[in-house]
Amino acid sequence: MAEAVAAARRTPPHPPVLLGRHDRPEISGRIASVVLAGRLPRFFWTAFFLCFLLAMLFLYSVTYLFAVGIGSIGVNIPVAWGTMISSFVWWIGIGHAGTLISAVLLLLRQPWRASINRFAEAMTLFAVAMAGLYPILHLGRPWFFYWLLPLPNTHMHWPQWRSPLVWDFAAISTYATVSLLFWYMGLIPDLAILRDRAKRRGTQVFYGLLALGWRGSAYHWARYKVVYYLMAALATPLVVSVHSIVALDFTFAIVPGYHSTIFPPYFVAGALLSGFAMVLTIAIPLRWAFSVEDLITLKHMDNAGKLMIASGMVVIYGYASEAFFAWYSGETYERMMMVQRAVGPYSVLFWTMLACNCVALQLLWLRSVRRNMPLLFAVAVIINIGMWIERYVIVVSGPSRDFLPSAWGEQSLTWLDYGILFGSLGTFFALVFLFVRILPAITIFEVEELAEEGKGS
Repeated sequence: MAEAVAAARRTPPHPPVLLGRHDRPEISGRIASVVLAGRLPRFFWTAFFLCFLLAMLFLYSVTYLFAVGIGSIGVNIPVAWGTMISSFVWWIGIGHAGTLISAVLLLLRQPWRASINRFAEAMTLFAVAMAGLYPILHLGRPWFFYWLLPLPNTHMHWPQWRSPLVWDFAAISTYATVSLLFWYMGLIPDLAILRDRAKRRGTQVFYGLLALGWRGSAYHWARYKVVYYLMAALATPLVVSVHSIVALDFTFAIVPGYHSTIFPPYFVAGALLSGFAMVLTIAIPLRWAFSVEDLITLKHMDNAGKLMIASGMVVIYGYASEAFFAWYSGETYERMMMVQRAVGPYSVLFWTMLACNCVALQLLWLRSVRRNMPLLFAVAVIINIGMWIERYVIVVSGPSRDFLPSAWGEQSLTWLDYGILFGSLGTFFALVFLFVRILPAITIFEVEELAEEGKGS
């Protein structure tokens, strides 16, 4: 901690967005060299291989689940929702930070988003892809997943519009489509830069096709700016609406611990907290491994930490409101549910959740912590763990202590629960590694604009 305080004192109270003086050829050359010249750290492929092994574990676990059936994971009656739905909500939440950084901060004219928005958008796509798998795996008969589609009523009562599965499909598909289009739209000028700097004919053709004939003319830029801002305006409401729909999966149930109007804003704040924690989990090693501390500066880390404080305090308010209204309502079952969370079979997870999401979060009030990368990375990882535990506690504790004591029961996790969870993490990070290798992880043209506007020092 003493070293962190000393490091913070050596940095200005308001660090710049970019460090040093940069010109366009230098910025585009440094960022494009990772993709075109393969300028990768020595341990890059080693780390990718480890993530790939976890991806193979994910594939094996999913294959085993399909072959044996849904009873092979730790779900039962009354706890029919377990790690599948917990991980689904967690992954959807992680995907929210990319949309916030890309769309909302763009509309608010925040220049510090430029260096981190590209991999945050990619993170959103990969997280949504992981999230979309979980409800399908949880169906029991995943080969009938197309019943969730808004097809003509050839299946009699399907699709069932009162089913949370249908709501989730609508939310995920909409969010994934808009996020993909917005991400690709921001890539087009950079793809043209890669096309023009590439030396090999095949590479030129590959990035040229993806660039859609971009030439950087005034006409192109005028149309690009209009469409980019319109798509940002379209994507912004999704930050609130998508996770609110996920929260309604719980709110519409009468199970104790689920039926609460606090859930939509509470889930959205938790999504932003876990999303920014994952952004820092990726950004801190990225800036160190590729020596881009002058492009992804302490300004980015500091602002991300402040946004985590803002969203985290809303999450803490949600914890307090949930406990207060359970007591104030006088409802016996709601009171019993809160007591069981604190002293029941999941009490260890409950208090671990509070330690991770409430206690560890308070460290971010200190500027010395927000600007010390090892400490900030540790806090981000702890919060990510705490947010998954939070989702698990919410999902499992209500059904396990329902209205009838004769129907009470706990959930016991199996190796398959852990295999699918850690396998999905490995798949996610393997996709991040491939993205960094194939496409520019830092937005070239926006960083060039910042350098020309004199944002560096």
